Amino acid sequence: MAVSSTQEKSYTERMQRINGAIELRQPDRVPIFLAFGLFPARYAGMTYEEAFFNLDGWLSANQKAIGDFEPDLYFQPGAAVITGGAVHETLQNRQLRLPGRELPPDVSFQFVEGEYMTAEEYDAFLTDPSDFAIRTYLPRVFGALEGLGYLPTLKSMVMGYAGAALSAMLSLPPIAAALDTLARAGEEAMRWTAGYMEFEKRMDALGFPAFSSSVTLAPFDLISDMLRGMRGAMLDMYRCPDKLIAAQEMLLPTLVDAPVLQAQMSGNPRVFIPLHRGADGFMSVEQFERFYWPGFRDLVLALIDAGLTPCPFFEGTYDQRLQYLRQFPPGKVAGIFDRSDLFKAKEIIGDVMCISGDMPLSLLQTGTPEQVREYAKKLIDVVGKGGGFIMNSNTVLDEADPGLLRVWVDFTREYGVYA
Repeated sequence: MAVSSTQEKSYTERMQRINGAIELRQPDRVPIFLAFGLFPARYAGMTYEEAFFNLDGWLSANQKAIGDFEPDLYFQPGAAVITGGAVHETLQNRQLRLPGRELPPDVSFQFVEGEYMTAEEYDAFLTDPSDFAIRTYLPRVFGALEGLGYLPTLKSMVMGYAGAALSAMLSLPPIAAALDTLARAGEEAMRWTAGYMEFEKRMDALGFPAFSSSVTLAPFDLISDMLRGMRGAMLDMYRCPDKLIAAQEMLLPTLVDAPVLQAQMSGNPRVFIPLHRGADGFMSVEQFERFYWPGFRDLVLALIDAGLTPCPFFEGTYDQRLQYLRQFPPGKVAGIFDRSDLFKAKEIIGDVMCISGDMPLSLLQTGTPEQVREYAKKLIDVVGKGGGFIMNSNTVLDEADPGLLRVWVDFTREYGVYA
């Protein structure tokens, strides 16, 4: 796609605006980040089901939303629809309920948390995490991959004659079926991945930078979200705390290396880190200090050392945790806040961390234009004072009213100009 000088200038201006805010400088105006989520589907007249099963239509809907609202940063379509619904159906993904399948066509997808690793399996996980992942975890999460449980231990494959024995094992019907399923799902996943990569290049050419092309999790969240479930992880803090900590320490290098590689491939330095269990209501300050903060802190610092920009999304309320964030180097982290007191955050970490948020989705659903402008003005006047602020919603914009979204964006663009 040919890039006009105007589009190239727009891209440069938006990047300067975003980078200025992240680096705690005062750009020309308050940047606007739109975490679209599934909003583009409704905006373009699609169902959520169509978004999961019609790649071209989903990408066209996102391009329409970006072109109409012209954000400085946009949440990629892959953040809402990670891969097409056919991939999850082929794998029989037990962790996901899809619109139009298990759910009505206009209801957002749901993540199904479960105890996919028992407390008694910590030792197996710590001893050989790759073996546990392939032969135990994947068969539990994906119904179509149960055959992988018949594989021999991965360590056994280092024996000299293992290659010949393995080839015979792979022909067993349950294993062969699982491998065939992986191949078919992989082809479909690559089609969606290629579509997303091409979309991002197209948006770059049109002058619109993407928020992030890489994502990772805090170590505690990976264990709680994907392995033990919330209940299991909370019990582990009492029943096997040392193993819970050891598992986090073991996982940390992988949680750093994966987004570093993704960022190097994409050229986008911003790393999205959704935080799920560290909020005020999930654990005490003492538990946060012991079980959550060390892994999250070390993850963020490692990403900074790699030359990247960590962008944690502080889901829930982090008012009791703000002081800890002062341990990060100034101008290196862009924090996205959900229900925290942003005005308190400005006082405590405004000289350390770029603050993004927290226009309530409720206002963008059922508020009046005057209420939307009033709250946006307060955010700009207080949190945006002196820079270091990116206007954003407190969660994804799935159910936002397009008219109120327009009011919010236009007001921010007009009023948020720095003198």
